[in-house]
Amino acid sequence: MSINATLLGQIVAVLMIVMAVAGYYLGKRKTQTPVLTTVIAIVSSLIPPLALLFLMALVLKNDVNVQAGNV
Repeated sequence: MSINATLLGQIVAVLMIVMAVAGYYLGKRKTQTPVLTTVIAIVSSLIPPLALLFLMALVLKNDVNVQAGNV
């Protein structure tokens, strides 16, 4: 079974989009730097097992408590 380079590129592109959305959503809830988390998620999507490990780490991380300004 051979995979076409175009198909592989399309799969990676779709995975990058999915990882960007998931990374931003989880990064917003679980970290204080959602943009950095999104960039790391996009880069990790080039190696799919690494992307899955990164998502698992974000899912298992505790939520960040957002405190309102002291009034």
